Amino acid sequence: MPAAVLLAAVVAAGLLVHAALPDSAATDIAGDALYAAAAYLAVVLIAPALPALGVGGIAAAWCAGVELFQLTGLPLEWGARFPPAMLALGTVFDARDLVVYVVTIAVLAAIHAAWARRRPTDG
Repeated sequence: MPAAVLLAAVVAAGLLVHAALPDSAATDIAGDALYAAAAYLAVVLIAPALPALGVGGIAAAWCAGVELFQLTGLPLEWGARFPPAMLALGTVFDARDLVVYVVTIAVLAAIHAAWARRRPTDG
């Protein structure tokens, strides 16, 4: 359940960044980081027993796949016809996005792994 709450918060933050802040390099990076976090949390929701490394691998593959799909031009075309598609598929390829995805997912996987290792104290 915490993953669902976190995912909802991340999606809300992403929509806020997209709608309320001016378009800049900083908001683009923030949006990319939030997209990667949402992908990571979605994998946790789908496969809660998967270790952090597996979650990170799947989330990174998803993010990279979506970014590379932008090279086809289809996400830009689809987004022009149905703007919400841009939120899920982006528009144009940017190699920096791949870096932001990988760094964000690595940080989340490290936090996730540390969280999974913690043990309740015996009282």
